[in-house]
Amino acid sequence: MTDPLLFNPRTYDPAHFDPETRRLLRATVDWFEERGKRRLIEDYRTRAWLADFLAFAAKEGLFATFLTPGSAASNKEQRWDTARIAALNEIFGFYGLDYWYAWQVTILGLGPVWQSDNAAARARAAELLNQGEVFAFGLSEKTHGADIYSTDMLLTPDGNGGFTATGSKYYIGNGNAAGLVSVFGRRTDIEGPDGYVFFAADSRHENYHLVKNVVDSSKYVSEFRLENYPVRPDDVLHTGRAAFDAALNTVNVGKFNLCTASIGICEHAMYEAITHAQNRILYGRPVTAFPHVRRELADAYVRLVGMKLFSDRAVDYFRVASPEDRRYLLFNPMTKMKVTTEGEKVIDLMWDVIAAKGFEKDTYFAQAAVEIRGLPKLEGTVHVNLALILKFMRNHLLDPAEFEPVPTRLDAADDTFLFQQGPARGLGSVRFHDWRPAYDAYAHVPNVTRFREQADALCEFVTTAAPDEEQSRDLDLLLAVGQLFALVVHGQLILEQARLTDLDEDVLDELFSVLVRDFSAYAVELHGKDSATEAQQNWALAAVRRPVIDEARSSRVWERVEALSGAYEMAP
Repeated sequence: MTDPLLFNPRTYDPAHFDPETRRLLRATVDWFEERGKRRLIEDYRTRAWLADFLAFAAKEGLFATFLTPGSAASNKEQRWDTARIAALNEIFGFYGLDYWYAWQVTILGLGPVWQSDNAAARARAAELLNQGEVFAFGLSEKTHGADIYSTDMLLTPDGNGGFTATGSKYYIGNGNAAGLVSVFGRRTDIEGPDGYVFFAADSRHENYHLVKNVVDSSKYVSEFRLENYPVRPDDVLHTGRAAFDAALNTVNVGKFNLCTASIGICEHAMYEAITHAQNRILYGRPVTAFPHVRRELADAYVRLVGMKLFSDRAVDYFRVASPEDRRYLLFNPMTKMKVTTEGEKVIDLMWDVIAAKGFEKDTYFAQAAVEIRGLPKLEGTVHVNLALILKFMRNHLLDPAEFEPVPTRLDAADDTFLFQQGPARGLGSVRFHDWRPAYDAYAHVPNVTRFREQADALCEFVTTAAPDEEQSRDLDLLLAVGQLFALVVHGQLILEQARLTDLDEDVLDELFSVLVRDFSAYAVELHGKDSATEAQQNWALAAVRRPVIDEARSSRVWERVEALSGAYEMAP
């Protein structure tokens, strides 16, 4: 049986896309399937560089087609389309994060270029993409991480309108092979933010020195050093505050890709885990006959469905974004923080079931269990993104604005605003549509109603027991509040997408029973925080709810999970 909610290479047909997108997505799936599981795992275990994969991508024009915006396109198929980019993220995640990573850091490397007014650099990037080259994003440093205020990449004016650049960058994907590396630095002759510079470097230049791969992986996460690297005027992408904005806006674009990669990892691991558990006999019966196993696998399934619903709906808000509609700035860190941590929970739930099997070297699960940990930690930690979403909490919960309904956006359009985001500030002024109608539409679903009680309680918390000025400096307390807010936003977009896709209400009810439990757990965590006031402690305990139990509903959802056994297995 094929579950329409999950990606299955056996039946995958992205007919909702245009013919060329459909062809490329299917060709990518077929390339992996033809290589087979043994080769996939062996390349992962031996840390083989991705030369064969990049040769395939170059031959098909995959990166050039998906990552060249219309303004730089050389043919009608090239555009920056978030919907199809998300679909490819999922495929890459399904087969291995190494493949996704080479693509992801190419996206990051292109961000400062496509935001630049430098026509020569844009034309060079477009040509390199057409040649099948990859790109890199030279932002972080060994001493400062991604603290771009403190960069030690120094540019000295050369007297001819250019610079010489000297300094190191650390944790830079594709740094071994990138035809163009977007590098962030600062001028030696100008203090403060006006001295920032983003420039384009070539990893093949003699003054570009590759130091090492800093991880033990097929991913080439490099340390490199520039020594008196000549930066011509045509290499300069941004200067001053615009360079700072380009860095943050590029991360806005790039971090969204983490959610769908996480989904792909979980889907492949789920097929393996459920097939193994269903066919494993303990004490004379299948492992899946045990109630705790059914609960864990059902929880993993509905959490994964929630990840997909939220991420698919977030695509729509990315694609309608504009200077007047910046709601994506909340949903984006949500996909990075919430969806990827849900992915960790999904893997952990399945691993509890399959136990030692999850370590075996001939399984995809063994690498999935490792790789799923990386996504919450890339493009800003979970804590950084939780702190970011808190900036939107009051406006989102308490002060909605009027917006036109956002449709499903699968059309073949260029998402031009992503490279015209403007200054990276003013988050506290971003407005949102009312979150309540999404919940009202499913008021007849018992656990949606139960969770809505908790969401309303959070509004009461914000108005009557919100952290005071002193507590606002206690990040430990604030992060617990952030988790509660994240659940309300997570539920909102899940419900919006459920409505658009006519999701089975049994699955939705089972999913919200999990969210009710999650909210209660985070409320108890808030109750135990050192600085929580008596009013906050009382609120927290009052917000705890028990989900609505329905054995018949749970049995019907379990039948969907059980049917995944044998639904997909990668060819040897």
